[in-house]
Amino acid sequence: MASAAAAVSLPTGFSVLTTFPDLLFIPEFDAFYHSVAALFYLSAAVLQATATIGAQPTNNNANQFKIYQEDIAAVVFAFLATLTYVIHKGFSLLRWKSS
Repeated sequence: MASAAAAVSLPTGFSVLTTFPDLLFIPEFDAFYHSVAALFYLSAAVLQATATIGAQPTNNNANQFKIYQEDIAAVVFAFLATLTYVIHKGFSLLRWKSS
């Protein structure tokens, strides 16, 4: 008795575009999505870093220093998000190449 999973074949070529769920399996789309997301996060990180450098507190105001620290944290996490998207894109392309 053959299993149902063995009888199902994955679509190839343009037949991938016939149904919406199959469209989501296109590896180029995954790599494209992660490239665009990484670019947006990198742009936001650079803009935030530029704004943070320009907003260094000049006096001993504790409130300004706290906001400055929050801005630094935002820059660090934006760069980490960029790195995560780039790493995921790399692994997606490696998985696609090996299949």
